[in-house]
Amino acid sequence: MSSLEPIANIASALGIGSQHLVSFGTDKVKVSLDALSDKPARGRLVLVSAITPTPAGEGKTTVCIGLAQGLRRIGQSVALALRQPSMGPVFGRKGGATGGGRSRLTPSESINLHFTGDFHAITSAHNLLASVVDNALHQRTTRLDPGRVLWKRVLDVNDRALRAIAIGRGEGGLERATGFDITAASEVMAVLCLSESLSDLRARLKRMVIGFDSQGAAVLADEFRVTGALVALLKDALLPNLVQSFEGVPAFVHGGPFANIAHGCNSVLATRMALAHADFVVTEAGFAFDLGGEKFIHIKCRQSGLAPAAIVIVATVRALKMHGGVALDALSKTDVASLENGLSNLAAHLDAAAHFKRPVIVALNQFATDSQQELEAVHRFCAARGVKCATANVFGEGGVGAVALAELVVQTAVLDSPPLPFLYEADEPVFQKLHAIATKIYGAEGVTLTSGAQEKLALLDEAGFTRLPLCMAKTQNSLSDDVQKRGRPRSFHITVRDFEIANGAGFLVALTGSMMRMPALPRVPAAERIDVAENGQIVGL
Repeated sequence: MSSLEPIANIASALGIGSQHLVSFGTDKVKVSLDALSDKPARGRLVLVSAITPTPAGEGKTTVCIGLAQGLRRIGQSVALALRQPSMGPVFGRKGGATGGGRSRLTPSESINLHFTGDFHAITSAHNLLASVVDNALHQRTTRLDPGRVLWKRVLDVNDRALRAIAIGRGEGGLERATGFDITAASEVMAVLCLSESLSDLRARLKRMVIGFDSQGAAVLADEFRVTGALVALLKDALLPNLVQSFEGVPAFVHGGPFANIAHGCNSVLATRMALAHADFVVTEAGFAFDLGGEKFIHIKCRQSGLAPAAIVIVATVRALKMHGGVALDALSKTDVASLENGLSNLAAHLDAAAHFKRPVIVALNQFATDSQQELEAVHRFCAARGVKCATANVFGEGGVGAVALAELVVQTAVLDSPPLPFLYEADEPVFQKLHAIATKIYGAEGVTLTSGAQEKLALLDEAGFTRLPLCMAKTQNSLSDDVQKRGRPRSFHITVRDFEIANGAGFLVALTGSMMRMPALPRVPAAERIDVAENGQIVGL
């Protein structure tokens, strides 16, 4: 049975009064930042990451929600802090991102689509700035060099045709090449997710780099005098959104940067709000630990001072068999040998997580086709490494199926954790930072920079923008930058082809391999199965 209550009751149970609820509704609200006043963090933060994803699916968000429901089942005060889904994947390859079965957020359809309009506000703010920049170029009221404009436009759909475009044609003005990124990759999205207040949001927006003048000096967003307008568009989007899970666990759902092309974490404000009102907070970082987990620690934790008390790595028998060489259409057959071969991928992520000196737990997300022999093989592997492991049937059983996992988290997560040991200092040379991530997290032998990347890096270095943490744009489908290499690749280098600056967000983006910041639709998009029934119910999500 679902345990849904009016969202006002959920907020009240957290200690959030009705005076702090904005845009009130029966199933979702925005929470005023005043709810954080004089409320220090009291909770233990649990970071959920995963092994390298495959088409078989790992169910990381489903496990997050199931774990939180399991913690509630054993009497713990708990809240979720999760990202908002992007409509790009919803209508593209992955579909919705609100969990599944008995471990999902509600109202799922609303959250997967327009939700509270945050993505629209971010898209509008980003594109308003782009419009103002192009107007200034047309009017010749800026020192910005038209050939050195870095600021693109964004859209919250997957559209490969917009990756590279020409604008200004037929207008009697300036024609130039540019392109679109997806909204989840917008620097405005990252700025909103890392901001701690309205004033912090304003300051970050001002220092975003739009491009360079002919002398190589940076041109910042503040020079276009529309920061106030951007803040006006974003002031409501800055407020965290409160919903609940299928079993009534409070969930702060806010911000949605991807982890393969952006920093992959929900907002600092939503995480702080959850930590101020619950004893345990379950959060996730996108894709596997090599992407989301690493960025969670090196970007979000470094900037905010937040730190996980424990790390959960989600694995599935199905995905481990794919990493071991089994084809997608043969995953229902028991194959312990291939699974054991695929455990090398889990080992790589456990090795990466171990660098950060936090207790690590493996959550084995159970599917109906998993055999007992296969489940036991994963447990034997974890026991041999001295890593705690729990099987969790969160899709079919909800919180009941995560009780064993929840008990491990309570036993393991330490309230007073030592400071996080970062793998690099932000002011180290960029190549040293790249090398640290590539070798210690991905297992690469080293890093190669193309001539184009070297030129861009020299420009950014001359302008003083390289003393920042790195945000790696890398395929989620492999520990390497080659999507075909599953398992634990060996003897490879990471190739960086370009850099982008996110000075307002506070990081430098390194684009590796063929990774694009505007995804593409698959041959059969998920949009083809979505419709609305005569009663108004959305089906196919």
